[in-house]
Amino acid sequence: MGIPLLRFLFRKMWNTRWMTLSTLLGLVVAVSFTVSIPMYADGSLKRVVAKSLQEKSDGLPAGSLLLRYQAPGGTKTDINSLKSVDDFIREQVPIEIGFPHQVYVSNKGIRATEISPVDSTKVDTSRVRTMGLGSLTGLQDKTEIALGKMYSDSHDGDTVEAVILDEAMYRNDLHVGDVFEYPVYSGLDLVLKVKIVGTVKAKDDTDAYWYQGQESLMNTFFISDKVFNDYILKESKVPLNQASWYYAFDLREVKTSQLTPLGNTLDRLKIELYQHLKDTKMEMSFADVLDEFKVQSLQLQTLLFTLAAPMIAMVFYFIAMNARQALDKQRSDIAVLRSRGAGTRQISMMYLIEGVFLGIIALIIGPFVGWFMAKSIGSANGFLTFVDRQSIPVGLNSQAIIYGAVAVLIAIIASVIPAVVFARASIVSYKQKLARSDQKPFWQRWYLDIVLLAIAGYGYYMFNQRQLLTFQTGMTTDQLQVNPFLFFVPALSIFAFGLFFLRLFPWILRFVTWIAKKVLPVPLYLTITQLSRSATSYYPLMILLILTLGLGVYNASAARTIDTNSTERTLYKYGADVIMQAVWEGYSEVNPDDQKNGGGKGGQPGGGQGQKPSKIIYNEPPFEVFKHLKGVEAATRVLETKGSVSVSGTSIGNGNILGIDNVDFSKVAWFRNDLFPVHPFNYLNLLGSYENAVIIPTNVAKKYQIKPGDVVNISLQNQPVEFVVVGVLPYWPTQYPKQTPFFITNLDYIYDQVPLIPYKVWLKMEPKALVAPLIDELAKNNIELATIDDVRTELVKQNKHPQRGGVFGILSLGFLVSVIISLIGYLLFWFFNLSGRVVQFGVLRAMGLSRKQLTGMLLLEQIFTAGLSIVLGVLIGKLSSILFLPFLQTTENVNMQVPPFRIVFENKDTTQLYIVVGVMMLTGAALLFMHIRRLRVHQAVKMGEER
Repeated sequence: MGIPLLRFLFRKMWNTRWMTLSTLLGLVVAVSFTVSIPMYADGSLKRVVAKSLQEKSDGLPAGSLLLRYQAPGGTKTDINSLKSVDDFIREQVPIEIGFPHQVYVSNKGIRATEISPVDSTKVDTSRVRTMGLGSLTGLQDKTEIALGKMYSDSHDGDTVEAVILDEAMYRNDLHVGDVFEYPVYSGLDLVLKVKIVGTVKAKDDTDAYWYQGQESLMNTFFISDKVFNDYILKESKVPLNQASWYYAFDLREVKTSQLTPLGNTLDRLKIELYQHLKDTKMEMSFADVLDEFKVQSLQLQTLLFTLAAPMIAMVFYFIAMNARQALDKQRSDIAVLRSRGAGTRQISMMYLIEGVFLGIIALIIGPFVGWFMAKSIGSANGFLTFVDRQSIPVGLNSQAIIYGAVAVLIAIIASVIPAVVFARASIVSYKQKLARSDQKPFWQRWYLDIVLLAIAGYGYYMFNQRQLLTFQTGMTTDQLQVNPFLFFVPALSIFAFGLFFLRLFPWILRFVTWIAKKVLPVPLYLTITQLSRSATSYYPLMILLILTLGLGVYNASAARTIDTNSTERTLYKYGADVIMQAVWEGYSEVNPDDQKNGGGKGGQPGGGQGQKPSKIIYNEPPFEVFKHLKGVEAATRVLETKGSVSVSGTSIGNGNILGIDNVDFSKVAWFRNDLFPVHPFNYLNLLGSYENAVIIPTNVAKKYQIKPGDVVNISLQNQPVEFVVVGVLPYWPTQYPKQTPFFITNLDYIYDQVPLIPYKVWLKMEPKALVAPLIDELAKNNIELATIDDVRTELVKQNKHPQRGGVFGILSLGFLVSVIISLIGYLLFWFFNLSGRVVQFGVLRAMGLSRKQLTGMLLLEQIFTAGLSIVLGVLIGKLSSILFLPFLQTTENVNMQVPPFRIVFENKDTTQLYIVVGVMMLTGAALLFMHIRRLRVHQAVKMGEER
């Protein structure tokens, strides 16, 4: 079973090379798609880690590791154990952690005590001073000498040289050159002498070296580490009070596969520390940071794999369909081999070897394609939109290789199992099977399509209940921006709908034949007869097309819906491209009655009890400067303040008052026109018609039965102002009516009624115009800015989020893979279908059917199968989008779901699908024409069998 079998195998693969190549292509796609996800997750984790480390490093670095030994009271120090743990921490810990460290510091100290000067004439003895004595490694490198000199590594008798922090010298009234007696108790009856030889200052106060804070070191004498270990601990046998070791590790290059081992290393480190020196503990570590990274990585991979699962399953189905077609074509050969003595094991082994051989090639090629896919996912800026941005550091890792091997294994099993079934069949059973070719497939016999429809229906019910709960409670879901099962359940429903239609397909054909069999032309009658008699053979292609196109439509719509709604929410929240708040100078209004009470400038209240706060009079910065800034298309003033609202003498609560300039506002603000009953500019025109006009929200108008023409009173700065309602609408940029009602008015009218209130400036920017030059230009005009909000920066920030990029990248690649798989599957199916029906075509031609009629019959066959599947795939995809995509809105707080959620079908995506479908159908037709043109009746009608 050695060389001859391999020779036969390679000859068979060569004879069916197109099928072999298509199977290899499917394997490469499956492997590359599968390995791209852990590769992208690993790369994006590094970006998340870098960002998280930056955010978490406001205090201590996120990679901080603090180990501490605290001696129990009355115990002697085991010098050997102390040296053992010290060497272990200094040498072994960095090796076990496996990451570079930016800081290492070891701090040892004996118990603090009350010190007294040797020469009382030089030092104030009336002051009580309690100081500690210790060593701090690296002190020479991290500090600079302020006064005196650095301590030496030797001691003079019982006198040791020490330095203190420069600030500590002033706080404790110490001087360079002072000598103090440092009594050591614990039964030693020992008095050390400490001489201050210098003071030091930190080179960088923010350095992680000062992890414990300089404040805690103000009452400490620092001596040489060598003197502390050799003289204080060993020679003098002074008991150690505490020791601490601190590392700041750089975790920016951490990989997904390293998270769990690194966490295990920290757990093991606790045990090893205790074994080296009892009571040594890990006081602080980055285990929590690792757990957070692990959760983020798991969430990202779960999300991406759930999104990719339908596409990967589709690729496996394509591989299985290919293998089944190849086996159907070779089934007679297998039966002959069985009749000539070949065993089931030998035949199965031959196909297994073929699968392993192709799988190894796919494992070699796939990771390279997967690397490119992972890069593409990282550069996704939207659906089918890839931008040139700083690439994610993508690399091959062990997890990706394991996933790729699992994908190959699944694909081999899917292709080898039919071969094992066929290998058990003899030539007699094969002929019997041919005679019963109209037998229903297993999924129809076991009603699998009905079961899947029920599961999809249950999934829809659960999503619906979850959405109702969210709407009722206002709760948000998890931290994931997208629920991954909103892509798995729809894929299942598309597959179930497709199977259910295929159950009805033969019945539809029989009904058409029964109705119109007497009037149908010969090609159409033959087509329907062929399809109704052998409908089962067309099921694999029809399922593939329905699934690929349905998923393509759903994924395209889902991506566009997520992108559009997320972008519109941000645009609505900000209202314009850039919002600036200038600094307004103001002073308190001085009343004559208040002068006795000390009223003054600067907005400060007077000194009398019960005095009312003075009003602040503001000076308005020049607004015209904003209009003429370089890169600004238009600018408008927008006042937003609070006011107490009343209707017919009845208070209806507080509201947001927006004062605007209607003409300028129309040039700057972002509107979504379908949010309003009529175009929003009509409402702005109404504002311009009456100076005291106001526009109110729909919910307030309905609740209090307010109509246009009614009077509304709004109290601004304790002064009532009367407005007339001219319009009612549901939404307005930046306003959330379910939280606080809004009232849109004319800004100039407000300023006529009340003193100036600071407003914001909204800017409409030219494409690619930057904000930084505007700040400099405004500064030249003596305009200082308090706040700046740039919606474009926020949108870029959102686009760079790993989860968002991953969702769009996976959906985009899935869409492209769907298109490629459907095209290749379609062409291969018809190639082998036509080549297997040569005798049938020859007989039809010999019976008098013209070449034109035969071509028409086959074209109709394609239209009835592929065309119908394409239409169904698109319709089922859109139906699934309409049913399931509304559930995406439960991932945001209900009150903040403004503008209202909408499902987006982009014409461009559908057009791309139609172009691919058109190319597919034209290629199939060309293949058909070529095949019929080469057909020769005398070659087709012959003794033998179809191959």
